[in-house]
Amino acid sequence: MIVVFRINSITENGETEPTYYSQESVGIAVGILLAALHNMGLATLTHTPSPMKFLQEILGRPKNEIPFVLIPVGYPAEGTHVPDITRKPLDDIMNIV
Repeated sequence: MIVVFRINSITENGETEPTYYSQESVGIAVGILLAALHNMGLATLTHTPSPMKFLQEILGRPKNEIPFVLIPVGYPAEGTHVPDITRKPLDDIMNIV
């Protein structure tokens, strides 16, 4: 199980404030991680329970670390069949005006 957190800044008085584009940056990083895990032959699933703040307490994380996503990772079961999905031809989905 991978638990991904994003981080908020901490001000001089100890308060948290949003970090510039943290959600976007973490989202891109998670996408790259998922692609790498897939290339390794691992199966993944993204899960975002609501609320997720309980993870801070369970994992002993500071208040400026905000849970972003849970990613269970493992090898697929023997005999698992993944369908061979193909893309539609461009002409089926695009109209030139």
